[in-house]
Amino acid sequence: MVQKIIKLSVRDVRFPTSLEQHGSDAMHTDPDYSVAYVVLDTDHGLKGYGLTFTVGRGTEIVVCAVEALAGLVVGKSLEEIVSDFRGFYRLLTSDGQMRWIGPEKGVIQLATAAVLNAVWDLWARAEGKPLWKLLVDMDPKQIVSCIDFRYITDALTEEEALDILMKAQEGKQQREDHMLKEGYPAYTTSCAWLGYSDQQLKQLCTDALSSGWTRFKVKVGADLEDDVRRCRLIRQMIGPNNTLSVLCQMIDANQRWDVGEAVSWVSSLAEFKPLWIEEPTSPDDILGHAAISKALAPLGIGVATGEQCHNRVMFKQFLQASALQFVQIDSCRLGSVNENLAVLLMAHKFQVPVCPHAGGVGLCELVQHLILFDYISVSANLNNRMCEYVDHLHEHFTSPVVIRNAHYMTPKDPGYSCEMLESSVQRHQYPEGDVWKLHLNK
Repeated sequence: MVQKIIKLSVRDVRFPTSLEQHGSDAMHTDPDYSVAYVVLDTDHGLKGYGLTFTVGRGTEIVVCAVEALAGLVVGKSLEEIVSDFRGFYRLLTSDGQMRWIGPEKGVIQLATAAVLNAVWDLWARAEGKPLWKLLVDMDPKQIVSCIDFRYITDALTEEEALDILMKAQEGKQQREDHMLKEGYPAYTTSCAWLGYSDQQLKQLCTDALSSGWTRFKVKVGADLEDDVRRCRLIRQMIGPNNTLSVLCQMIDANQRWDVGEAVSWVSSLAEFKPLWIEEPTSPDDILGHAAISKALAPLGIGVATGEQCHNRVMFKQFLQASALQFVQIDSCRLGSVNENLAVLLMAHKFQVPVCPHAGGVGLCELVQHLILFDYISVSANLNNRMCEYVDHLHEHFTSPVVIRNAHYMTPKDPGYSCEMLESSVQRHQYPEGDVWKLHLNK
């Protein structure tokens, strides 16, 4: 059945997470987790849902950008789009006028992600499959046809991408069966937001350990003495990190430092044996990350980044420059599934593990599909790989993420797990929802 898109709607949905310091870090001290929430209506009643993540003010700008893209989507059929998905991706990202406010970066790319996430959700629903399964079942040539290789062929050609996917066919069913049974390994960031007190941190860490969590991330970067105290507290609670232990700790500065400052600061935290330092400096500074990576390598500390990496071209350069040891894709920062596929394949070629960024609103729900595909159909490897998990706001989704024994369990429902409960959307729509009427009138 041909599904023609007849309407695109977008709403500004915000949650007042700043009230309890959820999500607080060295640079984002008072985030209100938010989404620009997109719904595609078709002429046969099927709907596609998509979103992109923000942290409060500015969401209205992303909404405007989504509305500006609507004319490129409405009137097209799903079949028309997916038969030339690369062409459709270019249509959205290379409009002769709108690309001037990008290209493929910033607000317009966030909007593109929201729209394309809704298209992928629509496609998966039309096929009656969760998105990860839609991708896993695709012929490798069809996967490659969804990717825009422009600007990255010096790092990955279509032929190389196809070869990676073809080689991964061996053992694919066993890996899928493994994921269906055990799930994908996760780590938690929920215990150690920067705004949390030591007592709150201890309680959350204790609860997490009792629930099977063994991998913890600590926010750092505001005050070195505080960081030393908090990292020591976490390390004491989870025990020593050695080659016989699966317990590990990561630290995240959220772009706080200059290059030299990052090296000095992280060196002061080396005694706590962090697996990585995340976003130590400006997300745009590829050579800065390379310098930090080189300086920290003798300490056994890797560099992770990607949640604010604009596009596949920047990831290409990070990989070419050996500027990161862990790739952190984001389901809403890059141009949806299409661009994330390119990054997964480049990361595999350069033999750098992918550990996705998640959390926020819906990021866990979305990125679980991508990392499942990566393991089953690309990397075939779980070594040094894990996906971030944050235990906030999942109750607002119709198909919330399921965690068991610190693993993401494979989604079963058709789609990209983007659909939110309509009651939650209405209550949290900004500024007219009941939650915001109450909050703004205080």
